[in-house]
Amino acid sequence: MSSKDTFTTGVGPTRSRSAELTSSIGIGFRQLSSPSTLVISLSVAIVTSLAIISTWIPAYTDLFVSVRSFSGASSGRGPSAELKASILSRCAALKAVPGPPSSFSARDESDRFETGTNATLIRNAKIFTGRENGTEIIHGDILLDKGIVKGLGKVSGRVIDNTPNLTIVNANGAWLTPGLVDLHTHLGVLSAPILAGAYDLSSNRGPILPYLRSLDGLNTHDESYELAMAGGVTSAQVLPGSSNAVGGQAFIVKLRKPKDRSASSMILEPPYNLKLSVNEPSPEHAPFRWRHMKQACGENLRIYGNRMDTIWSFRSAYNEATKIKISQDGFCAKAESGLWESLDTPFPEDLRWEMLVDVLRGKVKISTHCYEAVDIDAMVRLSNEFQFPIASFHHAAEAWLVPDVLKRMWGGAPSIALFATNHRYKRESYRGSEFAPRVLADEGIPVIMKSDHPVINSRYLIYEAQQAHYFGLPASLALASVTSTPAAAAGVSHRIGVLAEGTDADVVLWDSHPLQIGATPVKVWIDGILQIPVPSKSGGETIVEIGKGKDGDRWRQIPETPNWDKEKNESLRWDGLPPLEGRKVQGKVSFINVKEVWRRTWNGDIERAFLAEPSNGRRQRLGAVVVEDGKMTCVGMHCDDLKADSKTIDLRGGSISPGLMTYGSPLGLEEIADESSTGDGQAYDAFRHNVPKILNDVGGVVRAMDGLMFGTRNALLAYRSGVTLATSSLEKPIYIGGPDAHIISGLSVSFRTGSAHAMQRGAIVQDVTALHVVLGKSYLLLRGISVSTQIAALRRLLYGWESQDKETGYWFRKAAEGIVPLVIEVDSADIMANLLILKADVEDKIGSMMRMVFSGATEAHLLAEEIGNANVGVILSPARPFPMVWDQRRILPGPPLTNNTALVTLMEKGVVVGLGIRSAWEARNTRFDVQWAALESNERVSQQQAYALVTRDLEKLLGVRGVDEESGDLVAYEGGSMFDLSSKAVGVISPARGLVDEF
Repeated sequence: MSSKDTFTTGVGPTRSRSAELTSSIGIGFRQLSSPSTLVISLSVAIVTSLAIISTWIPAYTDLFVSVRSFSGASSGRGPSAELKASILSRCAALKAVPGPPSSFSARDESDRFETGTNATLIRNAKIFTGRENGTEIIHGDILLDKGIVKGLGKVSGRVIDNTPNLTIVNANGAWLTPGLVDLHTHLGVLSAPILAGAYDLSSNRGPILPYLRSLDGLNTHDESYELAMAGGVTSAQVLPGSSNAVGGQAFIVKLRKPKDRSASSMILEPPYNLKLSVNEPSPEHAPFRWRHMKQACGENLRIYGNRMDTIWSFRSAYNEATKIKISQDGFCAKAESGLWESLDTPFPEDLRWEMLVDVLRGKVKISTHCYEAVDIDAMVRLSNEFQFPIASFHHAAEAWLVPDVLKRMWGGAPSIALFATNHRYKRESYRGSEFAPRVLADEGIPVIMKSDHPVINSRYLIYEAQQAHYFGLPASLALASVTSTPAAAAGVSHRIGVLAEGTDADVVLWDSHPLQIGATPVKVWIDGILQIPVPSKSGGETIVEIGKGKDGDRWRQIPETPNWDKEKNESLRWDGLPPLEGRKVQGKVSFINVKEVWRRTWNGDIERAFLAEPSNGRRQRLGAVVVEDGKMTCVGMHCDDLKADSKTIDLRGGSISPGLMTYGSPLGLEEIADESSTGDGQAYDAFRHNVPKILNDVGGVVRAMDGLMFGTRNALLAYRSGVTLATSSLEKPIYIGGPDAHIISGLSVSFRTGSAHAMQRGAIVQDVTALHVVLGKSYLLLRGISVSTQIAALRRLLYGWESQDKETGYWFRKAAEGIVPLVIEVDSADIMANLLILKADVEDKIGSMMRMVFSGATEAHLLAEEIGNANVGVILSPARPFPMVWDQRRILPGPPLTNNTALVTLMEKGVVVGLGIRSAWEARNTRFDVQWAALESNERVSQQQAYALVTRDLEKLLGVRGVDEESGDLVAYEGGSMFDLSSKAVGVISPARGLVDEF
């Protein structure tokens, strides 16, 4: 069988000539009984191809019960008593049930305890324990000592008095939870900033690789560990990538840096077969702990064939593992029956397949990357064919549509690990829904929220739980979805994800209820060791202000959320793809029970036009808003007489405010990001290819307007979430677009997200908005254009050396003269500094004032004063920074790591700032992004300024004109303001189209 055949079937040369020879003479590289044996072994290796050597050397290394164990069998003597005991012990270990010993909860000290760690008593906390399906709440104290929880609720004075070196923290009634558990991350194997030398995510050596271990690629210098802890994450499962059917072994790690700074010391409960030192017990004598493995199915495995190939590779591999398991059971049956003379071969095993054998023995918690119903169904069949459970499906975009299929899993329904709103980025995720967590929970299926870090920054794992709760997942299950439920799915809830006497001392103290948007850890302990605030280099704590403006009682309450029953039922009825268009209402519409109204002024500013006032201590009197042909004709308490002959919409204490704007993603230019047939297609990059002669333009400047599509699901969901205006361009940051990232990215377009087509009244707000350029360093192994070349070309174009009778020369001249904004996608402060110098040079040369804007701008805070002095604007994308690549490594993360954020730093230097996004699915969350940014500022960003970040100021930066009181859309929110988790958009008032869109 060729190596190519091996990768196709996924099984490999299971009985190659060399393997048969080695097996027949009973040789393992770990136990060589004589020099002659070594000669034979080396001879076999020499005549075997390099591919087979690299594949099979591991197989020889674990045949530990070797020919020496049975050297007396052929002479009739049989193995010694000592060897018999060892064999029986090993056979007994095959039947061991994973899990902690019964005495585990009574332990006095954690195996992870570090000498010199003070005990900590946290007084007067509101404690979510994670127990009883997330419903148990305890008011009281918690004692952390020797790496474990020593007391919970009411801690006796005697215990406190007998605890030396005690640090006391007063929680003052704040919420305290177990450390968050992120069940799906690539922390350490896809490290920040991502560099080719530390990229250890997936292997291309075949579809079935159960012998690979994420631990072997775990980078201890990943900057994401500290960032994740700053979000309350204390433990994470580090998974291999999803390019293989079996990607390898996963490990649960604690995120704090251990004393010896090793990857091995980060592991929680190293599995029995992981030899961390020479003093480790042999497998038969070690406590049996759960092992973890990554599987995958669907689109990501296309490199190895289609779905049929994938399932065959699974079946073939598990069939091989079954043979080994049967052989082992037969071997042990003979040994346990005392038939020693019949044991004339080594213990049957193969290091390549031993992980899958353990799967069949029920000793492995499998995490399976699977999206669609067809793939989930196939994996359920596989589990029943080979009779092993799957602990959790990850991503699982269609799991909510097939709960009965999940319940047919061998051993019971798996947990489902989901994104909250990150869907539609590829075909498999197209039917993903924000209502999936609620639907699955209603079916009794455990729900887990995960990050897939760095797809979503693990720091904001709690945000996934917040969104799940917002769309209907009960609060207890939402908090459990990032604590006790993932811990239980991984088999480690006796240690993490739960607070009880004897569990690990991983604790988070929050500044507000954890399900409130913007909830921030005040303190984080891992193994009883304080991690947040980060200790200063000189000792002690770094003083960071956290939670200013969250003093009211409402911040400590579970947030009230809207009722989504109607939308959830619609989604189920339409198999995940419900119609999203609103009902067009013309004529007169009256909104009643309105608490607040914000509106635009004639110059585009945002101001409050109405706020209901309390009436003599009685129930608040709410107002009304009357709309005729899309225009507000009456606002306030006096509008009741004008409501006759109108459609009435009850806002139930809600509000009306200007529609928001989104920028930075390809919204409207694609339906499914990874399906080229659903988007604009590949444009020509003048830096890499000759632009076709038919364009007759050296730079190949194109207009996004020409590729614009209306009615995409991301655009309509954004519209239904209060985002009524979008500016989209063809620019893609280099680290996202790769070879598709074009330095000259053409001209953007501004459009209304709820329109049906380009010719509909008011659909196109501006057909040409700004000119876009992308600058930055190449990413990973991509050999890109040098930064110096990029800036040299930009200099030439802005100097006007290209003829203005062509598109490139014409639009770059307009940008140089300040007629259109020049929006430059750039993250590096060094590149920004050179651009500021270039701007001054161009302006001096042609006597103009350029309208330059930095988009992305992760490191802009380092040049805040210079950017402000140069009158350059900034669009922060994403709003919450992450050092994904080298150009973004110097972030300003904000509380609890730093007092300032990039937003606050720039605004304090007079820079006009807007907020942007990267992916089209994010547009719907714009109002939550604004709320996060305002809350992280510790009251330095007012509500009016927050509105401006995604309305007036963003429009100003991009050159969007004419959005004012007469033409700007307004959004009606039921149950609260734009900023409240209690509200949802129920309609859009559109003066430009002369109607109200009701949802």
